Amino acid sequence: MAKADRLDPDNNPWHWLAVDLRIWRVERNLSQARLAEILRVDDSTVSNYESGTTKIPERTTGILDQLWGTRGHFTRIRRHAESAHDPDWRHQNIEHEAKASVIRTYESSLVPGLIQTEGYARAGFESAGIGKMEADELWEQRQARQAVLDRPDPPQLYVLLDQAVITRQVGGPDTMREQLARLLEVADWPHTMVRIIPWEAGAHMGQDGAFKLMTINASDVVYIEAAIEGRLITAPARVLDVGLRWERIGARALPEILTRRLIADQMENTR
Repeated sequence: MAKADRLDPDNNPWHWLAVDLRIWRVERNLSQARLAEILRVDDSTVSNYESGTTKIPERTTGILDQLWGTRGHFTRIRRHAESAHDPDWRHQNIEHEAKASVIRTYESSLVPGLIQTEGYARAGFESAGIGKMEADELWEQRQARQAVLDRPDPPQLYVLLDQAVITRQVGGPDTMREQLARLLEVADWPHTMVRIIPWEAGAHMGQDGAFKLMTINASDVVYIEAAIEGRLITAPARVLDVGLRWERIGARALPEILTRRLIADQMENTR
């Protein structure tokens, strides 16, 4: 079955946009190659648009509306897709993570999945009521995600953590000490930075939840963490807002050397 035939335009607005592009192109007897010339992209890019593999940029929807006189039809669908729930967000987050050259993450309650130990991750799964078989599968997926940090060219990883992350015990004392030791190890890598926002910082902009910024080909994508489903954000203005939020949270964080000392003290005091 072709990828385009697996699209679900009734439930996924990005798929709706992809299907409409193909319908309008075919009705006008345009080949993918000819449309690619008009859009000034590769033939494969148009194919990826129509299969839903690549999301159609807003610049392109504007060209399509002008080309076919659709009075904003494609642009409106795209804007709806930007704001609507997308069932592929979690999968796309993992794909973006693997391609990113820079990852900036903030966590308010848990160690980021990319640097969790197995014991810590499994304790988190158990506390969420996840059974062993599903937990095994989730840990396997998490290990696959973590492999990005072992590449010869790993992404730059910048981690901001609320102090609650290192003081809230997940699993038993041994599990927590192992995780804190892992944090110290990661903090010493040349391509990483780990900083803690201490209790003394008081209220700050990160208290309403975790998020992650990923830089891919000089463009940023945001993933907002949520209890049930996360959310991807690509709209430039909103991505910029999240980037500024990350900077302001970071302004409240301890320097790296004091962060290491705080983690080491917490590890020693975990009983």
